[in-house]
Amino acid sequence: MEEIFDIFNERGEYLNQTASREVCHSKGLWHKAVTAFIINSKEQVLLQKRSPNKKLWPNCWDITAGGHVLSGEFGFQSIIREVEEELGITLTKNDILFIGSSISVNEKGDIINKHFNEYYIVNKDIDISNLSLQTEEVSEVKWVDKDEIIKRVKNHYDGITDKEGCWEYLVKYYEWLDKQ
Repeated sequence: MEEIFDIFNERGEYLNQTASREVCHSKGLWHKAVTAFIINSKEQVLLQKRSPNKKLWPNCWDITAGGHVLSGEFGFQSIIREVEEELGITLTKNDILFIGSSISVNEKGDIINKHFNEYYIVNKDIDISNLSLQTEEVSEVKWVDKDEIIKRVKNHYDGITDKEGCWEYLVKYYEWLDKQ
């Protein structure tokens, strides 16, 4: 099934237009994306390793889950859908905490990603041996200690995807936790 996205101008105003993923990425049309970080009671973050079949960042360690916001969806609906699809974890709106947003432009090969990004936190202890991974998206998952992920982000995304914004919001969230 072809994914269809709502299209926005550079100020984030809905243009009352939609386009396919392929058209958005080939023409550089602005659309929405979401990111979720699942953090357990030990303050570890759950990371996924991207499938070797992915066009962008194959075989790289990445955010817990995320993706594009489909036409007609709100960001929180997309997070609930993406976490279920990619990891088999069922969430409700009450499980997720919106922590911020940004814009990003990422060009790799013939893909032009122009995103309005939304970032979410899920505080949940999960036994990763019980997850149902979407193999075309995710090859494995692991818990990573807070200090290790912060070090990787600050060391030019050492061993993780170079998705600016996503990781910085996670670090900012951890800094906020430390002040509580």
